[in-house]
Amino acid sequence: MALAQDRMTKRRAGDRFNDPVAAATTIYTGALVVLDASGNAAPGSTATGLKARGLCTERADNSSGAAGDIGVETETGVFCFANSAGADEIDRSDIKGTAYIVDDETVAATDGSSSRSAAGVIEDVDDAGVWVRIGA
Repeated sequence: MALAQDRMTKRRAGDRFNDPVAAATTIYTGALVVLDASGNAAPGSTATGLKARGLCTERADNSSGAAGDIGVETETGVFCFANSAGADEIDRSDIKGTAYIVDDETVAATDGSSSRSAAGVIEDVDDAGVWVRIGA
């Protein structure tokens, strides 16, 4: 129903989230975090159907818990990840293209013959690694 009076609308900056952690899972600080098909957080891995959520800001150890027993704090933005190698190595010609998830700290230039999910947009490549925008 449309507003008929003023409303105090809640606001989030949209750069920090807290998601339930998948069962029997540990997510380390600095890891690329994804949401699985159930909406639970997990470390990035080579798989399809994952949604990049952000970077883990504090370790979440749910190794002996059920899904959702704890949450993980994530942050969106531009982060530096390790570069894949060989044909999957990202170079400067890939800037503004899509980076694909290899694991929770590595990204690649290709989807690995449709076996990898997207991490985000490649913003830069330098000696430190690949700078990827997640969640924008």
